[in-house]
Amino acid sequence: MKTLLFNDMQASVIGIGCMRIAEMEKSQLDTLVKTALDHDINFFDHADIYGGGKSEALFGELLQEEPSLRSRVILQSKCSIHNGMYDCSKDYILRSVDGILERLHTDYIDCLLLHRPDALLEPEEIAEAFDELKRSGKVCGFGVSNMNRYQIELISSALNQKLIVNQLQMSIAHCPAIDAGINVNTMKDEAVMREGGTLEFCRMNEMVVQTWSPLQKGFFGGVFIGDPEYAQLNEVLKELAEKHGCTEDAIAYAWLLRYPAKIQVITGTTKPQRIVNAAQAAEITLTREDWYRIYKASGKTLP
Repeated sequence: MKTLLFNDMQASVIGIGCMRIAEMEKSQLDTLVKTALDHDINFFDHADIYGGGKSEALFGELLQEEPSLRSRVILQSKCSIHNGMYDCSKDYILRSVDGILERLHTDYIDCLLLHRPDALLEPEEIAEAFDELKRSGKVCGFGVSNMNRYQIELISSALNQKLIVNQLQMSIAHCPAIDAGINVNTMKDEAVMREGGTLEFCRMNEMVVQTWSPLQKGFFGGVFIGDPEYAQLNEVLKELAEKHGCTEDAIAYAWLLRYPAKIQVITGTTKPQRIVNAAQAAEITLTREDWYRIYKASGKTLP
C-alpha cells in the first residue's frame, strides 16, 4: 500500500469514510475495520454529524473493547455543521472536539477538519481554538474541508499551525477543479474557476487533497459505475480493469491517485470486498494516455 506523510505518520492513500457506518452491527464494523487493516489501509475519516454522532460512537466501542487498535489507526474527524448552520466559533470547535473524543473513546484525534466554511468565521477565534487543542494534546493536526484557496489563506493568516488537509468532492465524473485547469483561456463553461485554483494551491503548499464521493456522478447523485449514462466510461474502465487484473472501481480510484498532488481517496463503502478493491488502486499507476482516455470517456472534451 502506498502511503503519504501525514502528521509525521505514514497514512494509506486510501482512507475509509465512516459516514454510513452508523447503521452497521458492531460485528460488521469490526470486520470492515479489520479488512482495511489487513490490506494496509489505516486511515478512518469521521465527522461529528455522521449518523448524529452514532458513527463515532460505534467506532469508539471497537476501540474501547480492543484498545490496541488505537495505535494501528489514524483517526480524523470534522466539525462546524450543526443546527442547520455552519459554526467555526471557538466555543463550538472546543465543545465539538470534546464530544468527538468521548464518542470515539480516545484521548486524541490525529486530525481535525473544519467541515464547511462558516461565512461568519473569525480566523483569530479558530486560531485560539486550535492552539488550545494542540496544547492540550487533544488534536495533533488540522485541516479544512470543502474550502477554496482564499478561505484557506484567510484562516491560515491567524494560525500557528499549518493546515495539512483540504477534503474536496472529486471523481472522474465530478472534477470541476481539474476541468477549470484544463480549459484555461477558453470560453467554455468548464473554464470558470469556481475553485479559484484550489488544487494548484494545495499542491504548492503540500496539503493533502482528500477526495470524497470518489465514485459519484454529482452531489450524492449516484455512482457512475454501471450507469448507462456513462456507458463509454464504463467500457474503458472495464478494459483497463482487465488489463491491470483489478475491478472497475479500483481503476476509478487509481485515476484520482494519478493526479500529481498528495491525493488521498476517501471511500465511503461499508462492504469489505469493496475495501479490498480499493486497496488494489494503490498499486496501479495509470499512464498519461490512459488517464486522459478515462477523462474524455466521461464526456469531457479537451480544448
